[in-house]
Amino acid sequence: MQEAKTQERKSFANYDDFFAFYVKEHSNPTNRLLHACGTTLGVLIMVGAFALGHPIWALLWIPVAYGFAWTGHFLIEGNKPASFGHPFWSFISDFRMLGLMLTGRLGPWLNR
Repeated sequence: MQEAKTQERKSFANYDDFFAFYVKEHSNPTNRLLHACGTTLGVLIMVGAFALGHPIWALLWIPVAYGFAWTGHFLIEGNKPASFGHPFWSFISDFRMLGLMLTGRLGPWLNR
């Protein structure tokens, strides 16, 4: 079973197929909340670092955002983060999922 899941992670026909998989990997609402917190705090850290004139502090977005996300995967969802196999698509999917959550349009993706 684990082998099939690993294979599923490796190849997707397109980004929409990946995003459907990505949302499935975030089926637990607590995991999605942790991702939303991490993504939001990561953006605020970047903006704050530049606004305060300390651009090196912007690098703190990495442990903050991924700390929240990976906590959600390892402790809540019990799966491996998609960022391990598809870092760019996972990164943009965090923002897409957050946008869908904030606008109340994530439901159709969760029901797939």
